[in-house]
Amino acid sequence: MASPYDDLDRPPLQAAALERALVRPGSTWTGVQVLATTPSTNTVLRDRAADPASTGLVVMAEHQTAGRGRLGRSWVAPPRSAITMSVLVRPAGVEVACWPWIPLLTGLALAAALRRTAEVEATLKWPNDVLIGDKKVAGILVERVEAQPLPPAAVIGMGINVSLGASDLPVPDATSLLLAGASMSDRTVLVRAVLRALERLLTRWESGGGDASQGLLDSYVAACSTIGQQVQVELPDGERLLGEATGIDATGRLLVRTGLGQRAISSADLVHVRAADGTIT
Repeated sequence: MASPYDDLDRPPLQAAALERALVRPGSTWTGVQVLATTPSTNTVLRDRAADPASTGLVVMAEHQTAGRGRLGRSWVAPPRSAITMSVLVRPAGVEVACWPWIPLLTGLALAAALRRTAEVEATLKWPNDVLIGDKKVAGILVERVEAQPLPPAAVIGMGINVSLGASDLPVPDATSLLLAGASMSDRTVLVRAVLRALERLLTRWESGGGDASQGLLDSYVAACSTIGQQVQVELPDGERLLGEATGIDATGRLLVRTGLGQRAISSADLVHVRAADGTIT
């Protein structure tokens, strides 16, 4: 019998299985959709944000043709070689001022799921990347969408390099689960693990009113490889700061100790953070 897909090494996502595993009464996730191709899963959910039925929706693409990262940077991968996924949430009882923690807790969920399910040594790179070693395996883009009369929405986009080979990588400092020797490359299993971990952390964060000091902050700092590095921070006005990344504050800002004292850097006010050797972080 002919295969229902043309690449046995890159099987399609199983939307029905994910829906059965993730969507239940009281769950954060209310539906799972897998698109064959789309420019951007974040854009799909941004366009649906004014629909009440979009809350808790998970949208994935087998091929994303115009994926975006921070500051409009492109993110591309061959069809079915990656997890390209967005979810839409409306954090209950959390002030928008606390929302800078959303990409951080998403990264925490991603790294934990990859460590547990794929058995790789995943760490966090502030503010929105996941590393294996010193190479990027996953990235996060969170966008706030006003959706009156509904509460504002957070569209959380995630991209995970799964089965990309060396010739598929878009930049030299990227990697994939395949290249890192992961024990698991089934994208359906990985998606399930990521969304369960993200649901747990979102629920915990929301129940605390967005206060990350109740365990999330310590967990993030422990998993973040940026902390303790000598870094160069590039700001939008051209200013460059050189110092040691010493921690994360309660609002999710990176603390950098420079020769002139300590500075708190918001991800919203950031162009790049680079390791002192020039590596972009």
